[in-house]
Amino acid sequence: MDHRLPLADLLVIAAYTAGVVCFGCSFARRNRATDAFVRAGGRLPAWAVGLSIFGTYVSSISFLALPGKAFSGDWNAFVFSLSLPAAAWLAVRFFVPFYRGGGHISAYRHLEDRFGPWARTYAVACYLLTQTARMGSVMYLLALPLHQLLGWDMRAVILATGALVTFYTLMGGIEGVIYTDAVQSVVLVAGAVTCAALIPLRMPEGPGQVFRIAAAHGKFGLGGFGPGLVESTFWVVLLYGLFMNLQNFGVDQSYIQRYLSARSGRAAARSVWLSALLYIPVSALFFFIGTALFAWCAARPDFLPPAVQAEAAAGRGDIVFPYFIVHGLPAGATGLLIAAIFAAAMSTVSTSLNCAATLTRFDIWERYVRPAGGERESMRVLRGATLLWGAAGTAFALGMMRVASALDAWWRLSGIFGGGVLGLFLLGYLGRRVRSGAALGGTVAGILVISWMTLSPLSARLPAPLRFPLNAFLIPVVGTLTIMLGGFLLAAWSSVGRGRR
Repeated sequence: MDHRLPLADLLVIAAYTAGVVCFGCSFARRNRATDAFVRAGGRLPAWAVGLSIFGTYVSSISFLALPGKAFSGDWNAFVFSLSLPAAAWLAVRFFVPFYRGGGHISAYRHLEDRFGPWARTYAVACYLLTQTARMGSVMYLLALPLHQLLGWDMRAVILATGALVTFYTLMGGIEGVIYTDAVQSVVLVAGAVTCAALIPLRMPEGPGQVFRIAAAHGKFGLGGFGPGLVESTFWVVLLYGLFMNLQNFGVDQSYIQRYLSARSGRAAARSVWLSALLYIPVSALFFFIGTALFAWCAARPDFLPPAVQAEAAAGRGDIVFPYFIVHGLPAGATGLLIAAIFAAAMSTVSTSLNCAATLTRFDIWERYVRPAGGERESMRVLRGATLLWGAAGTAFALGMMRVASALDAWWRLSGIFGGGVLGLFLLGYLGRRVRSGAALGGTVAGILVISWMTLSPLSARLPAPLRFPLNAFLIPVVGTLTIMLGGFLLAAWSSVGRGRR
């Protein structure tokens, strides 16, 4: 499918991309020292940090996937967003003071102080591998619809996105990343609002037709409220959202580094609340877009070509929004929406790049290579690591063009290895008497349980009683609790053993 964009749309996309890169690079003079590069000297305002956290949260995957979920189903996945206030409160109450009082830029340094080098290295490796895959996935899933709908070369889109984001991240440091994220968040929200307004206004019978069609098909449902743990009920998604958001706010370097970039603890707390409370209505906008698209296609059954209809009917509702952006919006608006998708992608990738470079400098180079390196060497490591991880993320995206099914496999594996980090952190934070051996045993137990929960439902040869029987959303919940329980039990058993001696 090949569709040429009007000149107005191309100009909007080109102007936006050039503006973002130039804006990000404009901070180069203020990022010539390590502290400025990794935390902007701790001088950034709450509004910029909050919008940056929000921009990190909303990747191009979310931009396309949330409308797709609402188009194919209902608003059950929106319950994930409703868990944010509780997670934000816990972050402000415990995580922000903890990290700002610790004095370390790395989110994982305290794990070594608490349990030894293995804990820090494990968490850092999980973060770096997961962020490489995330960057690659975001760039791949940005290029895919542009290729399918506009005929743009996927390799060119991936290479251009990777090169431009790496360049302005390298030049601007964390300050350039945060302020650029803030601008891109505004563009992202503007694109969502534009689309959410245009679809109902252009319905054949007016905006009310969207709500009539959606209500008739049960598109606003939030899931059942029963006590079951097999179906994706309201409570299952809410519990899943709480644990995943705790992992984001509590142990993700992308968030912790922003807490430390804020000018004060109060500013960091306000940034958390801003990002959390902004995401709820914006995610609702994305779900409404998907619901409105369902009504649009029901009112215009000939709008989608047979190929897109077949994919949507097979459950791939995420293809409908990109098609509507290209074929259903007036000139200029299409360019704004494509720019918004680019904004979501670039925000995610730039954040991952800067944070991956930071961990490379402090958790790998300083810890294992040269603990006493000077300032010039430190900046060379940071810049070299930015280039390295930019190339790695871009290469991962290019590799996915040949092995697209590897995405699902990778996310399963990253869930297995990364799922233990939150449990390990909570074990160290809450279990003051838990020592390294008990923590290691609990982590190994958690990884084994998460592996079983993740992989057993995929095996046709495994008897049904041996497969994980609950909803997949509960995997991080059960995995985290397993690590904590295992660590506490091993610590108690070790304490009893020492008492007997």
